[in-house]
Amino acid sequence: MEQSNSYVKQYPDLMVGKKIMYVHGFASSAQSGTVTRLRTMFPETTVISEDIPVHPAEGFAMLRQLADSEQPDLIIGTSMGGMYTEMLYGFDRILINPAFQIADTMGAHGMTGKQVFQNPRKDGVQEFLVTKSMVKEYRDMQEQCFSQAEDPKRVWGLFGDQDPLVHTMPLFMEHYKQGIWFHGEHRTNDHVFMNSVVPVIRWIDDQQEGRERPVVFISIDALRDQRGQQRSSAMKAFRQLLEHYNIYIVASAPNYDIDYVKDVQTWTADIVNVPAYGHLLFTNQTALLLGDYLITTQEKDGFMGTHIQLGSDTFKTWDEIIVFFSRLGGQ
Repeated sequence: MEQSNSYVKQYPDLMVGKKIMYVHGFASSAQSGTVTRLRTMFPETTVISEDIPVHPAEGFAMLRQLADSEQPDLIIGTSMGGMYTEMLYGFDRILINPAFQIADTMGAHGMTGKQVFQNPRKDGVQEFLVTKSMVKEYRDMQEQCFSQAEDPKRVWGLFGDQDPLVHTMPLFMEHYKQGIWFHGEHRTNDHVFMNSVVPVIRWIDDQQEGRERPVVFISIDALRDQRGQQRSSAMKAFRQLLEHYNIYIVASAPNYDIDYVKDVQTWTADIVNVPAYGHLLFTNQTALLLGDYLITTQEKDGFMGTHIQLGSDTFKTWDEIIVFFSRLGGQ
């Protein structure tokens, strides 16, 4: 089951005319909150999802046939669905809290015996029984994970830093490179999707389309003050800019100060979170940065694009920067 918030933002410019296949978790269905969320967030996208049979061999066979027939542009799987999604080779995929060791999870968290489906199923069945033999079926299935080598850039793993059920990021990183912690639990909600999943979907959509967004560099000092505190409206502006621009965070070169590097990395991972993945740069030479905009608290120093100085008479606050970019319309 997925949690829901009162506000869901729409992204009509992402995955336009494409298909997203969603693979639900254990004891869930194709009528889960995530399916509704995807259809709401991406109104120009066809979202495909089917109830997964409880026996894993039958379930995976159905998913493989569905993927082969529908040819989705992206497959997203959560929990048990993340395990299945990893094995649906040949597609761009996002695995959210994937239960690669589901048989162990079932035993450790009392997921045996009579179970009640968390969401309505097409066949009307409300309960099912998990026996020892079924647990063995799931163990046999989980052993098939990571059986094929393919381009690791086609697979993303998102892992909640407060997930009490599954802890499979180390296992994922043995086989893939793009694993990211997000702020959240095992079950997803609207906030997690907007701030952690949508950025990854945007990266995938841009890559598929060969889309080059204008580049905005933001210095770390423009996001936080000298005490390391987040500046007012900084992340509000960051999230708005993220919808139209390719954003990189820039920090001064550390000069062998490892503690400084760790501090910057920790702060960006904690505050910026998923969008900071692969988008943090260290340099003392802004003239070497090839982009369209640079936002910093310092005066212009060799940057060839448009320089925006936070705290200047023109841009005293982040709110004024927001107004400036809103007038540009993503240019």
